[in-house]
Amino acid sequence: MTIHRRTVLAGLGATGFSGLALPAIAQRAPEKAKVVLGVGGRALLYYLPLAIADRRGFFKEQGLEVEINDFAGGARSLQALVGGSVDVVAGAYEHTIRMQAKAQDIRAVVEMGRFPGIVIAARRELAARVRSPADFRGLKLGVTAPGSSTALTVQYAMVKAGLKATDAPIIGIGGGASAVAAVIQGQVDVISHLDPVVSKLEADGLIVPIIDTRTEAGTRALFGGSNPAAVIYSRQEFIEKNPETMQRIVNASVKALKWLETATADQVADTVPAEYHLGDRAVYLQAVNKLKESYSRTGIASADGMQSVFDVLKQLDPELANATVDLTKTFNPAFAQRAVS
Repeated sequence: MTIHRRTVLAGLGATGFSGLALPAIAQRAPEKAKVVLGVGGRALLYYLPLAIADRRGFFKEQGLEVEINDFAGGARSLQALVGGSVDVVAGAYEHTIRMQAKAQDIRAVVEMGRFPGIVIAARRELAARVRSPADFRGLKLGVTAPGSSTALTVQYAMVKAGLKATDAPIIGIGGGASAVAAVIQGQVDVISHLDPVVSKLEADGLIVPIIDTRTEAGTRALFGGSNPAAVIYSRQEFIEKNPETMQRIVNASVKALKWLETATADQVADTVPAEYHLGDRAVYLQAVNKLKESYSRTGIASADGMQSVFDVLKQLDPELANATVDLTKTFNPAFAQRAVS
């Protein structure tokens, strides 16, 4: 049963988010001053707002010590949250829908990316015969990790082109240098990945882009509308027990988003560790400029975007095809609403 957009909008209320506001918690000390956060590829520009909040000291300004554990992909971060080794995750919004469908109450609290920022590209030597997802049958598809948003995006592109999601093997190649090496060594034929990896490979003439969701136009071409990407999410039990801690995490995240609105690519490059540049600062600067449009303006996911992600999942995952999910339980906007007020 599909949850229609009007249902989501009604649940959020005419003002956007009625009924979800939390009690006033200003001036309280954080319940948990040290937080362990999981992320699948912290150097990826998909998670740039997290890097900015960390490197510019925005978490520390909020009285928090945030330990960031880096995993091979977003699916691994989710596993760590379920297993209890991390408190919160910076990961794909779609994970919250999957978990709600499994009766596990995991909710996002702030949107970092409003567009996926994912590029699907073929190795240059294959570009003459691999021009669209319809040509992917039997090819090796490189993604950050199986089950991640990069995997979801390339599988959706295949289904939309008339193939099955299982018509090509998904191969996890991680992020950063390992992903670049996988393309150079011919371990994969097609890559569904993120910047700065994509921009590095493109600048070196190693790939030819086929689909680009770094912009609103590219996102609409594939998904038909906006499509929330990176968010920060946690178990509802943790959120309820630590509301001040969560508020401070969101405060820092929203401040990072606001900083990114006016920051130059050089300021971003100077803020993050040099290894994030993958050995080519000029290409990193280009990647930052390409992705600036993709970052959230308010920290709040749109109802239409949330529904769009659910519609994609229903097409790809048989377990979700007939699922009923209350999307208002996948994203709690009250923290971000308070942070921008």
